Amino acid sequence: MTQPTCAQDAFWCQTISQWTGNQWLASYADLLIATPLNIVLILIVAFMVRWLVHRTINRLTQGNGKPPKLLTPLRERRADTLTAELLSERRLQRARTIGSVLKSIASLVIYGLAVIYVLQVLSIQIAPVLASAGVLGVAVAFGAQNLVRDFLSGMFMLVEDQYGVGDVVDLGEASGTVEAVGLRVTTLRDINGTVWYVRNGEILRVGNSSQGFAVAVVDFPISHTSDVQKAIEVAAKVATDAASREPLSKDVLNPPEMLGVDQITSETITLRLTTKVRPGRQWSVQRRLRAEIKRAYDEEDIEPPYPYGRPLPPSPVA
Repeated sequence: MTQPTCAQDAFWCQTISQWTGNQWLASYADLLIATPLNIVLILIVAFMVRWLVHRTINRLTQGNGKPPKLLTPLRERRADTLTAELLSERRLQRARTIGSVLKSIASLVIYGLAVIYVLQVLSIQIAPVLASAGVLGVAVAFGAQNLVRDFLSGMFMLVEDQYGVGDVVDLGEASGTVEAVGLRVTTLRDINGTVWYVRNGEILRVGNSSQGFAVAVVDFPISHTSDVQKAIEVAAKVATDAASREPLSKDVLNPPEMLGVDQITSETITLRLTTKVRPGRQWSVQRRLRAEIKRAYDEEDIEPPYPYGRPLPPSPVA
């Protein structure tokens, strides 16, 4: 049996020729077997490298009781009033946020190199492709200014520690809990469960309710016939007692402060009380304090503006 010419130099050509005796199949052995195997090998190596890089990033973003190593060279926003637990929680949030962006960059670079190697295996000239890509990149850059702005805004946001995964933020058009921060968009879920995708370049202001500490503001109206001083004393005592017991004691950082009369209208007198709490826990504390104060007011006969059972004043007759 006559072997094809390539069988003298090519391993796969010689092997296929010996196995099948088909000269045509042996002549195209490199294209049918060697090239696909090389491409598969490149993809496997790319997946393995990506997995190792992502695993390394995960280790750098896990503090294990200590500040994450990823945050060592970066500036950090912190308040002197924060406890060690709150600082640790904030660092972990920021580390996870930066880690998600680094994973995106790593995946883009690794898969990009894999595509270049695959093109080389397919005997496609890389230089003309790169030159064309450079010219095309300049042209696309004028139409992709928003993408560049989104990317740069996202990077500055991470460096400046404006918000992170798990923070409760107000971004203007949307507000809610941050679920993910990417190179281009920030994903957050509002109180109704709706997921919002906000482009980083479109974020002009950020209201962060989870950075450092939060303030629970409790307003409660009373009637003009009520004893204001008594209402203030009862509310302050009830709030202080409730804040010192479970479950509020875990969330309240400072004892509640009674500010007194906040507003007077023709119908009500509004009292205000505030307390410093753990970030993101102000709403839960407010609801609990309102319930406790309402119960105490009922026991002390401190009437709301329109007590239950009392008819409203008749409307004037025209």
